[in-house]
Amino acid sequence: MQVSNAFSVFAQEVPEVQTPWMEMIHKLDSVSSLDKKTEELAYIAVMAVMRLESGLPFHVQMAKAHGATREEIISSILVGLPAAGNVVIQALPVALEAYDKE
Repeated sequence: MQVSNAFSVFAQEVPEVQTPWMEMIHKLDSVSSLDKKTEELAYIAVMAVMRLESGLPFHVQMAKAHGATREEIISSILVGLPAAGNVVIQALPVALEAYDKE
C-alpha cells in the first residue's frame, strides 16, 4: 500500500521526527480496544471531517485489507455529515477510487 506523497517526503526529509512519530502511532495502536477494521473506519471518518484526503487511499486500502466493504467505507465517511456538514463528501471520490483499485 502506497502512502501519500506528503508522508513519503516527511519520512525521507525528516526521519528524526517521522521515526518517533511512527513509534507513537504504533504504541497507540497497540493499546486500542478496537479491532483493525473498526479502527481504520473510524480513522477514515476523522480524516474526512478534517479534510485530510491525501491519506485516505492508504487507510481505505488498510480498511479493505481488514474486511471493510465499499458500503462501510461510504458510511464511515458520511458518519461525520451531521456534525461537520457536507465537507465530508469531498472524501467520497478519493476513498472510492482507492477502494475500487485492485
